[in-house]
Amino acid sequence: MKRKRPTFSTLLVFSFLLISFTHATISAQSQNTSSDFWNNVRFGGGFGLGFGNNTFNAALSPNAIYQVNDQFAIGAGLNFNYSKFRDSKLIAYGASALTYYNIIPAIQLSAEFEQLRINRKFEFDGANIEDNYWNPALFLGLGYTSRNITVGVRYDVLYSEGKSIYSDAFMPFVRVYF
Repeated sequence: MKRKRPTFSTLLVFSFLLISFTHATISAQSQNTSSDFWNNVRFGGGFGLGFGNNTFNAALSPNAIYQVNDQFAIGAGLNFNYSKFRDSKLIAYGASALTYYNIIPAIQLSAEFEQLRINRKFEFDGANIEDNYWNPALFLGLGYTSRNITVGVRYDVLYSEGKSIYSDAFMPFVRVYF
């Protein structure tokens, strides 16, 4: 199978995440002592539900973020997904790297890289088929934030109809951090 080259938008987002992570690390080291670190860590995460033509998807993603300043946060999370497409079922689990940036207090931009292990089983022409593989996703999102809740939509720039567990590249989300 021929490997696809990364697109310009994918390289741009990876560069943004790398620069953001580097900036946050340097800022955290220069501004905070180790005791202040935990005062800036927030726990929470998100969940998602997707419905389509004979499809269902439920996702749970507990996360921890480090609030670098009032506008910028970085973090990591775990992911679990259960999906059912007609007679097919799949379970996916993995991890993600997160970057959130509030343009103004109410508007949040996000970039999330997610790597999932996909285990799927489906029936095709009377034969039971099992497929296990790794699948990356790179979500760019826009959300409305009110206190510790963000509601919005995200788009997977690496979306592959044949490999992704999501029924569409666009996905609504709700995030809560405490």
